[in-house]
Amino acid sequence: MRINLIMRCTECKNENYITKKNKRENPERIELKKYCPKCNKSTVHKEKK
Repeated sequence: MRINLIMRCTECKNENYITKKNKRENPERIELKKYCPKCNKSTVHKEKK
């Protein structure tokens, strides 16, 4: 039940990270604070549709 997903920066909309999640444990979209090289700071990254 693990799926690959792409994380997108909320400020610049740049797709920076690819990660995995378990759909059974986390059915909703995840948000993580990650480093964005384009913004040059740590921002919230959301799961892409």
